Amino acid sequence: MTPEEPGPTPPAHEAAPPPPSPLGARDLPATGWDAVQRARSVRRPRAEAYLAAYFERRVSISGDRCGGADPEGMLCGFGAHGGRTVAYAAQTGTATRPAGYRTAARLIRLADRLGIPVLTLVDTPGAANDAEAERQGVGAAIADLFGAVAGARVPITTLVIGEGGSGGALALAAPGNTWATPDSYFSVIAPESAAAILKRGPHEVEATADQLRIRPQDLAELGVIRGVVGGPSSEDTL
Repeated sequence: MTPEEPGPTPPAHEAAPPPPSPLGARDLPATGWDAVQRARSVRRPRAEAYLAAYFERRVSISGDRCGGADPEGMLCGFGAHGGRTVAYAAQTGTATRPAGYRTAARLIRLADRLGIPVLTLVDTPGAANDAEAERQGVGAAIADLFGAVAGARVPITTLVIGEGGSGGALALAAPGNTWATPDSYFSVIAPESAAAILKRGPHEVEATADQLRIRPQDLAELGVIRGVVGGPSSEDTL
C-alpha cells in the first residue's frame, strides 16, 4: 500500500472511546475567570496522569517525519483500554510546537489506516508563536491537523483537561464528540487577548472572561461540547 492509497475501511460498529474520568475538581467553576484560574493551576492533573489512569499499557511514537519532535508538548501513541487498542494524542499544558501538531496528524492518519479509534486530550494556552515556530510552519501544521481530524473515518473522542486556548487547541477537537472536565476552559481566544482587542484595561480581563462564556457548563449549554465529565448530574453531563 502506497502512502497515497486509502487504508482499509474501519469497521462500521467501531464505537468511539469513552472520555477519561476527571482527575481534578468535580464542582463547576462559578465564573469564567474562575475557570481560567483552575485550568492554569500548577496543581491540576496533566496529560501524563490521565493517560496513566486510562490505559493499561502504552506504546509511544515520536517525531513528525520531518526531522522535528515536541516531546514536552505533545504525547502520541497507542494504548490498551477496555480490551481494545486506542490511539492517543495529548497536549501537556505547554504551547504546542509545529512538530507536535505534525506528529499528532501523523498519528491520526496512521490510526485511520489501521481502523483504530482515537482519543485526544486538549491542554494548551495556544500554539507556539515565536520566530522559530513561524519558521517551522506552525500555521500550516495546525491546518494539517484540522484536516486529519476532519477527514478521519475512525471515531475520535476529545477531552479538554485544562486550557483550551485558540486554534492551537481547536485543531485536536473532535467534531461532535468533545467533552470537558470541570477544571478546564475552551475558547477561540484567551481572555487577556480578547480584552486587548477590545481596548479594555487589565482590570477588565475577569469580566471579559465571563462574557466569553468559556466555563465547561457554558460550553455544554452552547452546544460547543457534548458535556462535562464527572460534573454535577444534569442532561449536559456524563
